[in-house]
Amino acid sequence: MMKFLVALLAGALSAFAFEPFALGPLMPLAFALLAGLVASAPRMRSALALGWGFGLGQFCVGLNWIATSFTYQAAMPAWLGWLAVFLLSLYLAVYPMLATGLAWRIGRRNPLALVFALAAGWIACEYLRAGIFTGFAWNPVGVALVDTPLRRSTGLIGTYGLSGLTVLLGGAIWLAMRHLRDAAFALLPVAVVGMASLLLPFAPTRSGPAVRIVQPNIGQEVKWRPGATEISEARLLGLSGAPSTEPRLLLWPEAAVTAPLEDNRLGAAPLVANQRQAIIRALGPHDLLATGGLGVRSVDGQTAAGVRNSLFLLDPTGRLIGRYDKAHLVPYGEYLPMRPILSAIGLSRLAPGDVDFDAGPGPRTLDLPSFGKMGVQICYEIIFSGEVVDRAHRPDFLFNPSNDAWFGRWGPPQHLAQARLRAAEEGIPVIRSTPTGISALVDADGRLLHSLPWREPGEIDARIPAARAATPFAMLGNWLPLLFAFALLLIALWRGREPIAK
Repeated sequence: MMKFLVALLAGALSAFAFEPFALGPLMPLAFALLAGLVASAPRMRSALALGWGFGLGQFCVGLNWIATSFTYQAAMPAWLGWLAVFLLSLYLAVYPMLATGLAWRIGRRNPLALVFALAAGWIACEYLRAGIFTGFAWNPVGVALVDTPLRRSTGLIGTYGLSGLTVLLGGAIWLAMRHLRDAAFALLPVAVVGMASLLLPFAPTRSGPAVRIVQPNIGQEVKWRPGATEISEARLLGLSGAPSTEPRLLLWPEAAVTAPLEDNRLGAAPLVANQRQAIIRALGPHDLLATGGLGVRSVDGQTAAGVRNSLFLLDPTGRLIGRYDKAHLVPYGEYLPMRPILSAIGLSRLAPGDVDFDAGPGPRTLDLPSFGKMGVQICYEIIFSGEVVDRAHRPDFLFNPSNDAWFGRWGPPQHLAQARLRAAEEGIPVIRSTPTGISALVDADGRLLHSLPWREPGEIDARIPAARAATPFAMLGNWLPLLFAFALLLIALWRGREPIAK
């Protein structure tokens, strides 16, 4: 029990390696402690319990922002948010548990084998966590290294591979207290991948067309109050500024416009047209507006059969010239699984409305006249490594409109950190616009060029950074971290047959 509590505490402390504290060294130190605990486990079930406790501590602390989202709805008690964090963490901790179980099984007789097996298992389990039951990829441990040179390695081995390097760093710290040669061996893959990443081209310094990123600071607590639509519209238009002679791409957040921008119900066309005309007043003759909004689908022409969370691309006349529909929806946020059963016991989804959102077809590249090719990932979609671009039609940049107003103080900077890893993985700049922050411009190396503080209105006038050549990860996706995990596993099996170093 004492070792379990130590693992739980180590996991909880490791969460402070993530934003907003960003105490990166805590993550390898936590893994050094975890490796030592697993090595001392007398049996498999003890090793599994240690991994589960570590994960439980990390997720309960790191995901506390989920509880904040429950305070912005009236259908369920706010305290249910903390229960949701705990229950979700109970499930998510299964994946670290599987990784420590694998490490103990292979490396219980050899510490070096244990470290390599733990790194391999962590990569595989983070990949599985991102896909099973619709997936929840938030806060892979590698994101703790987003401000280090190892960020570039994601172009070779992806974010899950970076998590494997994080585990190896922690394992090397533990091994250094036992045998320096083993510690050096554990650091060898980190050094090799780090050196290889230096061969990747750096982001070009040239820049492209002008963009204005708008952050209106419209909080979720006021978004649906009477009169809020008019206030929000006025602030968005004011921050968009007066048009200039140079074409601009105006970028507004997810759900910036609450009235439908597309609706096939009878009699809705004039209302949609009026709404579009109202929001394009800031556009010059050569400008474009990309804004989050809603599209309503009706089968009978009377009632809404479905709603889509979409990005609409409008020209200065209000004509729709492009659209992206969010594909990776948030369970309990945008749709209620098993709705008949859960509704009967009083549960609801967090976003207002009784009609669930429809999922779009997936990544799509929009061709913008004068601005290049734009990929779109709405909000939470950006966290899924390897799933953010249409590889057959590689975009020049990626736009991530988001509504981080749900996520309290911890969620927005964590979201931004993960978006930076997508930029480094794909070699594509990422632009984020959110209602309350953190809106930002990230270059193709994952460097933060501009940002607006949380809970402050403002705008960013900048030029779209250039993309770099497609990285190996951009071409092969998550096959690369999985192959890296397999290589680490083979080393673990090889070393696991040798006696413990004295």
